[in-house]
Amino acid sequence: MSAVQASAALPRDRLGRPLRDLRLSVIDACNFRCGYCMPADRVPDDHGTSAASRMSFDQIETLVRGFVQVGVRKLRLTGGEPLLRRNLPELIARLARIPGIEDLALTTNGALLAAQARALREAGLRRLTVSLDALDPGVFRAMSGNRGEVATVLEGIAAAAAAGFGRLKINCVVLRGTNDHQVLPLLEHFRGTGHVVRFIEYMDVGTCNGWDPAQVVRADELRDRIAARWPLRPLAAGYTGEVAQRYAFADGGGEVGFINSVSAPFCGDCHRARVSADGQLYTCLFAGSGHDLRPALAGGEHGVAEAVARLWSARDDRYSEIRGQAPARRPIEMYLIGG
Repeated sequence: MSAVQASAALPRDRLGRPLRDLRLSVIDACNFRCGYCMPADRVPDDHGTSAASRMSFDQIETLVRGFVQVGVRKLRLTGGEPLLRRNLPELIARLARIPGIEDLALTTNGALLAAQARALREAGLRRLTVSLDALDPGVFRAMSGNRGEVATVLEGIAAAAAAGFGRLKINCVVLRGTNDHQVLPLLEHFRGTGHVVRFIEYMDVGTCNGWDPAQVVRADELRDRIAARWPLRPLAAGYTGEVAQRYAFADGGGEVGFINSVSAPFCGDCHRARVSADGQLYTCLFAGSGHDLRPALAGGEHGVAEAVARLWSARDDRYSEIRGQAPARRPIEMYLIGG
């Protein structure tokens, strides 16, 4: 290991948390306008950083190699909607070849997945998460800002399974009075398929989603509702820092997960960093500002590693644990850095 690598190796933040997981946005445009993320009345249809302002594939590869030097082993590509990024399988093939990346995943709304699933798999993508907030076509259409059709997303999920993605995660953000009646239908549909439905508490990310705590459906409430229909038994976390609480259906019908960022924060073992499509590092999903990594890119992967190690060592974020006590801030919008 070189002196540069040694000086930047395996930093820990001020709370002793290592850096293991990178969420990397490849584009901030999206073809949906979900109200909890990118509401149509607040974000215009043509929103999106110009292609010239986005990191190039060369820059992204250099950046990821730098993050690997300081401990990142899991890489998730996000957006916006990442499948809008042109030639994405080419980028995935490059990232899949980076030594040290043990887990390469992608989160998508699924609308463009049917046409791209096989190419993504052949490029080296190993895991997929699909956002699906309702099975009812009308509810789904409304929640997507009248931009999406649930049948198209289900077609994408089927195409992904056919391409070899055997265990998809299906993420559902639950809002009281909007789609909480879709919880049991979603589970009914996916039980026995091998896919895992995960329910996410509605979070106060960004400033444009009109977050109202009265719309949060706590995970324990959902768990009790589900268990009354299908008894559940708890499962151990799959790895340190896993965000979802996992349960198995007692009858062998599969697994369900709950992401409880509001009611049961998991800041204590958060080891995730986020980078926007234009190269800004955010050390928390609720961060109010980022750190521009583009100057560090001029120094190659070692320059990135040194910059990230310095920034991570200064990190003390734990917003979800101190929600309500934290100083006022304007957190970055979710569509700029993914979930």
